[in-house]
Amino acid sequence: MELPPVQSFSPGQPLAVLTTQPLDRLLDYRAPEGGAQTGDFVEVPLGPRKVLGCVWGPAEGGLPVARLRPVTRVLDVEPMRDELRAFLVRAADYTLTPLSLMLFLATRAPGLFTGPMTIRVFRPGEAPARMTDARRRVLEVFEAYGGAALTVGEITRAAGVTGSVVHTMAAQGALIEGEAPKDQPYPRLDPARPGKTLSDDQAAAAAVLRGRADAFNVTLLKGVTGSGKTEVYLEAVAECLRKGRQALVLLPEIGLTEGFLERVEARFGARPGEWHSGVTITERRRLWRMASEGGVGLVVGARSALFLPYRDLGLIVVDEEHDSSYKQEDGVLYNARDMAVLRASLAQAQVVLASATPSLETWVNAESGKYHRLDLHARFGVAELPEMRAIDMRSEDLPHGRWIGPTLAAAVDARIAAGEQSLLFLNRRGYAPVTICRACGHQVSCPDCDARMVEHRFLNRLMCHQCGATAPIPTTCPSCGVEGKMHAVGPGVERLEEEVRARWPDARVAVLSSDLFGSARALKAQIAAIAAGAADIVIGTQLVAKGHNFPLLTLVGVIDADLGLHGGDLRAAERTFQLIRQVAGRAGRAERPGLALMQTHQPDHPVIKAILSGDDEGFWKAEADERRALGMPPFGRLAGIILSAPTLEHVFEVGNALARQTEPLQRIGAQVFGPAPAPIARVRGRHRVRLLVKVARNAPLQTAIRAWVGGVHLPADTRLAVDIDPQSFW
Repeated sequence: MELPPVQSFSPGQPLAVLTTQPLDRLLDYRAPEGGAQTGDFVEVPLGPRKVLGCVWGPAEGGLPVARLRPVTRVLDVEPMRDELRAFLVRAADYTLTPLSLMLFLATRAPGLFTGPMTIRVFRPGEAPARMTDARRRVLEVFEAYGGAALTVGEITRAAGVTGSVVHTMAAQGALIEGEAPKDQPYPRLDPARPGKTLSDDQAAAAAVLRGRADAFNVTLLKGVTGSGKTEVYLEAVAECLRKGRQALVLLPEIGLTEGFLERVEARFGARPGEWHSGVTITERRRLWRMASEGGVGLVVGARSALFLPYRDLGLIVVDEEHDSSYKQEDGVLYNARDMAVLRASLAQAQVVLASATPSLETWVNAESGKYHRLDLHARFGVAELPEMRAIDMRSEDLPHGRWIGPTLAAAVDARIAAGEQSLLFLNRRGYAPVTICRACGHQVSCPDCDARMVEHRFLNRLMCHQCGATAPIPTTCPSCGVEGKMHAVGPGVERLEEEVRARWPDARVAVLSSDLFGSARALKAQIAAIAAGAADIVIGTQLVAKGHNFPLLTLVGVIDADLGLHGGDLRAAERTFQLIRQVAGRAGRAERPGLALMQTHQPDHPVIKAILSGDDEGFWKAEADERRALGMPPFGRLAGIILSAPTLEHVFEVGNALARQTEPLQRIGAQVFGPAPAPIARVRGRHRVRLLVKVARNAPLQTAIRAWVGGVHLPADTRLAVDIDPQSFW
């Protein structure tokens, strides 16, 4: 779809509205009293309901004006800017997503229908009759924020006082109480505040980023773990704020947010806006409005923060850009890293992709000169990179049912004796991945999915990691009825904890796994406690690889370094390399030297050897050469077609029909593989079949797929999803 030009519409004039409803077209209405213009957010009638929409351009349906229903009202929010409209259109075209779904992503802020509400705020008044330490801190907060009106919560949090102090000062005239719109601008971040002292490497990289701040460009900021990439790109944020533009920092994990916010506050004197699943509805509405009005300078958020209506976006940082969580795997299928580059190109903004282990796509773009590249070669300060060693498990005397070999156990003993922390890494949640009957061999599977149920002994339940279904842990085999023969096979982090507590009964043990925390706040508290030294041994899944800093941690033990190398995943080698290097990087981040030990049955595997050698460039070159020879991404293009239906026969009928009608794909030289059952062939009771399209890099893939799937009739019970540039093949 082409982007229509901005246009004003007089009262009663026909116009087209894009709604957030799952429709494949624009709807025509009459402009309301007072008129409207392109980009206005509006409330419109749709059947008996009132729905949210955006004025998109002139009416297209050709109906007489008298037959059109009028727009109910124009909402009291900033109109959508051309830059965001163009981004939604381009993103929809690229991902083959209905434009209405893209608008839904861009308006996920409850309360947009309601006008601004008011809240109680306070401003400085007369000098207090009696000055106390608490009252002095309150006044210092107002001074720091330039006398701006603040809420009770903002004052108490910043000053470290109770609400009674604020109300007493108001009663005595030291503070003046008033009302203000609930959606307040965020405190101004001060780019002139001095940051941390940078190393020569950091200062040089920061200077380069500052010099690129005036136009669209993309830079890979590659630095070893602990090299201070964050401080470097915060200097790019400072430059963006100096120029009066807005900045966005994307983080891959909500557990990282609190620590990052504290670093931002230390650098700029105030906290940025937050956008992720842990933010309240009220704060989401406030941030959406302030982004559009320019009332927030820096937003820190998850991938969906890309769709906020920024007034003047000047910088996007994608931290840990290689992380797979940037790929949205349901609903709208998009990669936030790639969409960040697209949005920045339309906003004339700078992009910084930061990682110690970049994705192969980003590495190739930097090698080809499409992206700039900056390297930080050493850890900041006195910290050194950890020593890396492999433990050949073929020569370890490991008893049955145990997972920590003698060599790794001895290293843990040494750290406990020295008062240091050890991290044992196993990328498997739960207690055991398989529950099997020793009498008949039956493996307990999810009744609705083609997946085994994972035992979670902490919860005393079996859980399906595909659909979330749970069931009691059986004592009797559901297949043969024999009692007492059910057995957990293989280790998860809960089982590893059981072994650790038995082996080191006096040690303080902490487990970091996403399913063990009921809230983001609980996870943040556990991470902070570990960093403060509250654990001797930390057991974790991939959650621990995401940028956490534990100063006392000097040993990382990878329980099964071979785990990610099994199977035929295109990115298995790349992901294993990234994950183990990231996990190993948690060791020795302060004054004490670190050691990373990898238990492996394949010490001569190319990936294991690459990790041990530290030759990142050699690994990426070899991986790139292999992908190039196969014509696979990033040197070729892939698209996945995922079909699902309640019955296997129906879904294969549609899949075979698609496979027979590939003329649009043949015209661009594409290969089609399938249909074949997806690796997880049933999820939530629906059978799943995949087709894979492979084509040359510059072929018009989206145009061909649109013509291909548009020629096949879908039964009512069958769903079709297109995944452009798939990251996984489940």
